[in-house]
Amino acid sequence: MSNFTFHDEKSAPADSAPLLKTAKSAYGFVPNLLAGMSTSPQLTEGYMTLSSIFNKTDLSETERQIILMTNNRLNGCTYCMAAHTTISQGANVDADVIEALRTGSPIADPKLEALRIFSAQVNEKRGWVGEEEVAALLAAGYTQETVLNVVLGTSLKVMSNYTNHITETPVDEAFKPNTWTA
Repeated sequence: MSNFTFHDEKSAPADSAPLLKTAKSAYGFVPNLLAGMSTSPQLTEGYMTLSSIFNKTDLSETERQIILMTNNRLNGCTYCMAAHTTISQGANVDADVIEALRTGSPIADPKLEALRIFSAQVNEKRGWVGEEEVAALLAAGYTQETVLNVVLGTSLKVMSNYTNHITETPVDEAFKPNTWTA
């Protein structure tokens, strides 16, 4: 792989610097994902904006993490699995749910399990899910809006997972206790 530069707010391109400053203010450090993305101010802004939009959905933190971590696991993203495990723990997502997401095991709660299954189907079938898959999610108590918000979360993970694969993003110290391998 090519050696990509991981910028901080001082070395980043001019249009990425304020985005990295915002991230540092929010997290106390610039996550390596954003440091690696920052060579492209457009990718960095797109990712941060899409992440903010995804957080505005009516999905709970647990439900959002189910979508994100299912995609991380299926895409084999070691960086994002460690990061989202840490984020989930900090947000008090149930430890059994986190473990299920890290291993691809069923979630005990049937509604949450339906969301995990549907998220996996969207990823694995590249969006070509059938009426039966959509009907199963709806029958579990979700809505058509949820169906489309799974696409939104999957899109967010394409941006971060693929960036991490290409740039070979090292896991930040803050996330290392939750290191994961595919």
